[in-house]
Amino acid sequence: MCTSISYSNGGFCFGRNMDIEYSFDGRVVFTPRNFPFSFRRAGELSSHYAMIGTAAVADGYPLYADGMNEMGLCMAGLSLPESVYPDKVHRRPDEELREIAPFEFIPWVLGKCGNLGDVRALLKETALVNIPFSERLPLTPLHWHIADRSGSVAVECTAVGMRVYDDPAGVLTNSPELPFHLTDLRRYMSLTPAYPEPKRWGGIRLSPFGRGFGALGLPGDFSPPSRFVRAAFLLHNSPKETDELRQVCQLFHILDSVAMPHGAVYTEDGREESTLYSSCMYPESGSYYFRTYCGAVFSAGIRRPDPEADRLTEYHVTGSLPIQRLN
Repeated sequence: MCTSISYSNGGFCFGRNMDIEYSFDGRVVFTPRNFPFSFRRAGELSSHYAMIGTAAVADGYPLYADGMNEMGLCMAGLSLPESVYPDKVHRRPDEELREIAPFEFIPWVLGKCGNLGDVRALLKETALVNIPFSERLPLTPLHWHIADRSGSVAVECTAVGMRVYDDPAGVLTNSPELPFHLTDLRRYMSLTPAYPEPKRWGGIRLSPFGRGFGALGLPGDFSPPSRFVRAAFLLHNSPKETDELRQVCQLFHILDSVAMPHGAVYTEDGREESTLYSSCMYPESGSYYFRTYCGAVFSAGIRRPDPEADRLTEYHVTGSLPIQRLN
């Protein structure tokens, strides 16, 4: 499942919920500029932008679920079950495409692109193909949310091919594809955070008997369309915040509104799905915030390790809740 949000009201930050039914041994991982990425069909990228995010590390390779590079470009992969990756790309004779496996896509983009303009140019030369990391780690069907302070895009690879969509909502969830979600928002255009004015139905005077009636009808379930609407409504009604901690706190609160507590959602085969972690990236300071299900928050800076190194820095995080006694 999952939800990602690009928040640019005042400053700019980007965050996501990782909703999943199992632990994938994720940790915060810093990749310096000279760590060699060896792509299955696109050769080696020995020098690139430094990046930080949450990843599982397999055979020394960071399998990023989300991340931010040193230029402020942010990216997250989210489940999209209808994703289709071809085994082979059919190209025109004059077309030069680099074939990239989905598990390589975040390092490929964050390593080479400094902004959304670079992303759009790179994706014209990129094709996603069906290459799993290993037999033990098959491909997960994903789409990706990519953002900087100028806006955001969604990249989806389905039976009709790879599409890059502008995402003016600044939100991404799961099925169906992004165009459905943007159209679906029209059903909720009358929602408002304001206190509604009383109305008359004939001789009956109707007035709110509590606050919050302006948003009556805002969906509260955990389906992807409902999470998309709820996150978009809260995001675009958020006050302007320029202080880093206030904006990060606001983004975490919006992510809370679409998070899955234990017991709320089960998969088709009866496994419990919940929000394993939430992350928030603040490019201006280079800070990456990681929050566990129990509420413990960890922060790591992209500029603190040696950016010119050639080895990963891994930060293992725990789920302990930081409780302070008052007496």
